[in-house]
Amino acid sequence: MKKETIIQLLPYRAPFLFVEELTYISEDRSEGYYTFKNDEYFYLGHFKDNPLTPGVILTEVMAQIGVVCLGIYLLKKFLSEIERPQIALSNSEVDFFLPVKPKERVKVVSEKIYFRFNKLKCKVQLFNEKNELVCKGTISGMLKVMNNET
Repeated sequence: MKKETIIQLLPYRAPFLFVEELTYISEDRSEGYYTFKNDEYFYLGHFKDNPLTPGVILTEVMAQIGVVCLGIYLLKKFLSEIERPQIALSNSEVDFFLPVKPKERVKVVSEKIYFRFNKLKCKVQLFNEKNELVCKGTISGMLKVMNNET
């Protein structure tokens, strides 16, 4: 499955699509990027006169690139043209170390811990442009294939 196809199958759209580029994907790992735009909706109130990316958004970036993209790749043998993946976050535990400001490009690296009984658990890390660790943790999601006709 092509990286572009995986991005097209994501169940998100702007302003909640946080996958700009997938640079690597395999049975055990995914890697990709997202650049935070200066006018992202959440910067209006987080924080006044000093916009920072909320931790929940950083977690979402990690989940989309590190779990959802990898999950779609792992489900590829079950997907046809009339089917789409459904993925729900089931658990996350993330530690934060550095802030992310508008216009920053971040890199997500994810390694599969396990994929069984339709549950994918990954070790996920997010790095800033200086390759400094911004946050890391484990994120799990439940995967299911849905028919577009239902």
